[in-house]
Amino acid sequence: MNVKRPRPTGTHHGDLRNALERAALALVGERGPHGFTLAEACRRAGVSVAAPYKHFADRDALLVSLALKGYAEQRRRYQEALAAHTDPVDQVAAFARAYVRFAIEERALFDITFLAGLDKTRHPDLAGAGALLHEDLTPVIRRITGDPDTALDLLVHVAAAAHGLALFHQQDMLPGARSAPQWAEEQAAGAARILAAGYRTN
Repeated sequence: MNVKRPRPTGTHHGDLRNALERAALALVGERGPHGFTLAEACRRAGVSVAAPYKHFADRDALLVSLALKGYAEQRRRYQEALAAHTDPVDQVAAFARAYVRFAIEERALFDITFLAGLDKTRHPDLAGAGALLHEDLTPVIRRITGDPDTALDLLVHVAAAAHGLALFHQQDMLPGARSAPQWAEEQAAGAARILAAGYRTN
């Protein structure tokens, strides 16, 4: 008697969603967030091209899922950095250092979170995840500035300095000893301290 065997569906991983996310993350690490298709992620994961639609409507939805993981990992790192200090200037410096370290150690997640061009109006969860980071940092910054408006200014300046140093490191724009990850991290922390000193009210 001939027994029909079920055709493979691509779900042999046991966890299709995670398999696709891992494949996409690897592709982003190799080519950047714009350098692959959903079909390529399927091939990398060893699943059929129809498989991802059980979890992701399109390529952007897959990247959004990874961006949310990126935000969650950033939040974990930033909370840990803040908790290690009590003085708000030390906390802001620790945040800046953690920002650069995340960009270096989790480059693919960093690139997806900040460089993939994901539309936050179509994916409001992304805006919500970013707002959580802001909520964690604002009380610390306000202890330095004393009011919410200048607190936002300081947060923007510190984050911009850290972001710029992270990109300089990624793009090999820092020569000699300055190309070391530790140098970029320390410069971000130092810039945060200088900026905080200019805003400190007590």
